[in-house]
Amino acid sequence: MKLRLFIAALTLGLALPVAADFVTIQQAYEVALSDVRLPQSESGTIAYKTCATCSYETRQIDASTRWLIDGKAVPLKTFREAVRRVTEPGKEAVTVLHHLETNRVTQVSVYL
Repeated sequence: MKLRLFIAALTLGLALPVAADFVTIQQAYEVALSDVRLPQSESGTIAYKTCATCSYETRQIDASTRWLIDGKAVPLKTFREAVRRVTEPGKEAVTVLHHLETNRVTQVSVYL
C-alpha cells in the first residue's frame, strides 16, 4: 500500500514541472460586430475594440485567415456580405483569434 502511495506521489511530483511549461499562443477576443472594421482584401488589416471604451487595435490578416459563419468556413467576401445584412450589429458578437507570436489574426467567427 505504501509503495502505491509513493509511486502516485512521485508521478504527481514529476508532472508538476511539465504543467508549468504551458505558453499562451493565441488570444481570443469577443467583440461586438459594431466594433469590428473588416478588411477589404485578404492581405489587409482588421481593426477591433476589445472593450467599449478602448481604442481600436489593428492587426494584419493574410490568405490563411479563416472566416467562419455559424462554424462554417467562408471566403472573406461572403463573410463581409453576411455581416453587412445584420440589422443590429451592436448585439452580435464576433470572436477574433489573435496569434501573439506572429501578431496576426488567424480566425474571425460569428454566429448569425
